[in-house]
Amino acid sequence: MSGAPLLDVRGLVKRFGTTEVLRGIDLSVRAQELVFVIGPSGSGKSTLLRCCNRLEEPSDGRVVVAGTDITDPRVDINAMRRRIGMVFQSFNLYPHMTARGNVMLALRKVTRLSRAEARERAEAALERVGLADKAASYPAALSGGQQQRVAIARALALEPELMLFDEPTSALDPELVGSVLAVMRELQESGMTMLVVSHEMRFAEEAADRVVFMDAGLIVEEGPPSAIFRSPSHERTRAFLGRVLA
Repeated sequence: MSGAPLLDVRGLVKRFGTTEVLRGIDLSVRAQELVFVIGPSGSGKSTLLRCCNRLEEPSDGRVVVAGTDITDPRVDINAMRRRIGMVFQSFNLYPHMTARGNVMLALRKVTRLSRAEARERAEAALERVGLADKAASYPAALSGGQQQRVAIARALALEPELMLFDEPTSALDPELVGSVLAVMRELQESGMTMLVVSHEMRFAEEAADRVVFMDAGLIVEEGPPSAIFRSPSHERTRAFLGRVLA
């Protein structure tokens, strides 16, 4: 994991009116690294993710993905978003389309693949997340965990270099969380670069290469999971973990 970072965020500021939600974030993620962002609600975690593919426009600072400054007004942001997969808390599947159809739609609209090519790639993506047998099922016939895995397949089918996960398990019943985390684990093992906002602390401790703790729009501390979870250096980190791990 040497060389230039795949994602490099420098001096990132985001304001909503007079409220400064991000107050100068510096963060880098190297290729094949799994970085978890944790922190209390309202700390700016999801806003940080959304700025990393310009779903939110940064107020100041730079976001560089694979050597391209995506905050440059001349950049083709739609082309860059094909290289940045994003999985949301809500699944955002079209209810009138099958699992296969939901994945194919992104391929057909974004990459202009033929129907046959899109179908082949969609089915491969569904197989990767363990849903080959559900390709013809509609979202209403799928569990929440299965719907989220379809959403992951939809992002993976575009063959991104970077995956952003914004609370991917928070809308799931506890017994369904494991299936989504298993897919994320497989992605890590296959070398996918991931930036994850999540409250799944045990998974973060087991799987992350690095954990970043945010509070009040700032990165308070970051380090390997063993350091953050067992011997955090900052009082705010200790207080947060004391509440969520109690």
